[in-house]
Amino acid sequence: MKKRQDKISFSRSLRQHQTDAEKLLWTRLRNKQIGVKFRRQQLLGPYIVDFVSFDKMLIIEINGGQHNKPSAMIKDAERTIWLQKNGYRVIRFWSNEVLANIEGVLTRIYELLKLV
Repeated sequence: MKKRQDKISFSRSLRQHQTDAEKLLWTRLRNKQIGVKFRRQQLLGPYIVDFVSFDKMLIIEINGGQHNKPSAMIKDAERTIWLQKNGYRVIRFWSNEVLANIEGVLTRIYELLKLV
């Protein structure tokens, strides 16, 4: 397991090298544009999550094609279980969904936020 400082450095690197889908979603989430503060590439326990609202305990993950492999699916499931046990709700979107239908993605996020 990496040391905490290594993970912090890695999360900073992820913020600087976002995927196109992450960049697009971040342009719509940043600065409380949907009424809730989100942070990106945030360290939570042993994981770095794509986007998190601490106020609403909501995590948004953007999955690329590599998440379709069986080994990645198992790791994603373990990660989700850990995050849920720690009080977070997790929603996942495919990268191509974010790129092709950002308004639909934002609608689903907004609906989840209203449930809290």
